[in-house]
Amino acid sequence: MTRSPAAPLPPPGERRRLREAGALTRAQLAARVGVRPETVRSWESGRSTPRGRNREAYAKLLAGLARPAEAPAGAGTGAGTAGSRESEREPDRQQKEGTAVVTVCLDDPGGGHGPAAVPPEPSAFAQAPPPARVAEEEDRTGLTPAQAFDALYSFCAPALVRQTYLLSGRRDLARESVERAFHQAWDRWPEVARDPDPAGWVRAAAHDWALSPWHRYRRRYRQPEPPPPDDDARTLMEALLRLPPPYRRTLLLYDGIGLGLPETAAETEASTRAAAGRLTHARETVAARLPDLSDPRELHHRLAELASTGRLRAAEPPEVRGGSERRARFWTRAAIALTVALIGTTALTLRTAPTGYEPPVPPGETVQGVPPRVAPGPLSDEQRELRDRLREELPRGPQRLTPQAW
Repeated sequence: MTRSPAAPLPPPGERRRLREAGALTRAQLAARVGVRPETVRSWESGRSTPRGRNREAYAKLLAGLARPAEAPAGAGTGAGTAGSRESEREPDRQQKEGTAVVTVCLDDPGGGHGPAAVPPEPSAFAQAPPPARVAEEEDRTGLTPAQAFDALYSFCAPALVRQTYLLSGRRDLARESVERAFHQAWDRWPEVARDPDPAGWVRAAAHDWALSPWHRYRRRYRQPEPPPPDDDARTLMEALLRLPPPYRRTLLLYDGIGLGLPETAAETEASTRAAAGRLTHARETVAARLPDLSDPRELHHRLAELASTGRLRAAEPPEVRGGSERRARFWTRAAIALTVALIGTTALTLRTAPTGYEPPVPPGETVQGVPPRVAPGPLSDEQRELRDRLREELPRGPQRLTPQAW
């Protein structure tokens, strides 16, 4: 009985490249093959080789990921249905890679490329297209502010929730931070639309709210968040949360999102030298816990995988806009009610206030040296006789003597 040859596998580096080209995380690929994410990491690093059924399933999956990349770019009609299938897959693949989604939404408002065409789960560190002012796109394409806001939110919010999760370590706080940032963006939409980098404006607002120290006093955030199920992911999350917030944010912006050092320093409100020092210290701290992450490229991929394990979902754009408008109406009505209350209180005070000055009654004082008051005792017989005589003679007595000059 002859044994069937093992399925051929590409080199370890090519395995990783094919997975990334297919917009798959290690956890997603491991779920399809039926192994653990640590096993896929070992296969991609070359420390181990799959065998048996796992090898066949892994090789088949990699072959499926490599087939679109090997198809000729200029396939004509002779390619048959294969060329048409590749042309149909190309927009989906570009959307998964996060290429110019906002531009597509702004260029074609009514052709089926609106916010619904944005993929529900882009990469955790997907970046917006080259910063073009949204206001100029609105004028060029005739979009309404709501449509432009929905396009920006649909592209940035899913990835931004995952980024904020790495900063705070809490899923609910990550969603709350992103929604609050977009609330502020909708309240100041003319300013955000004309900003050279609207996605950076929203990202900075979300990161500031997620790293606010006041959240520790809120009752819902006093209990710790359940850690990730994977051991490596849990260790990486613990290492990130041990870093001071400015160091954690610098590491995320530089090694996670891929911003340059000057842009990272500007967003964290620090000098370039201080940002470089924070980045070096953060890398050393993470590498001390996980030596495999001493390579910045490996750290970037592990951060992306950790962010993707949270299964975080962002709210829909109309819901965010509606929440911002309801919040604005609430504070407007509260301000009006407070103003009316102040006016009424002032009017009542003017109505009831005294018109003249009335000095207050001074408090009583104790006088020393005054003999105590003694009640009169009972009259004697002589005193009573004298009293009776005075009472009788006084009305009809002699006239009062008139004074005379000497």
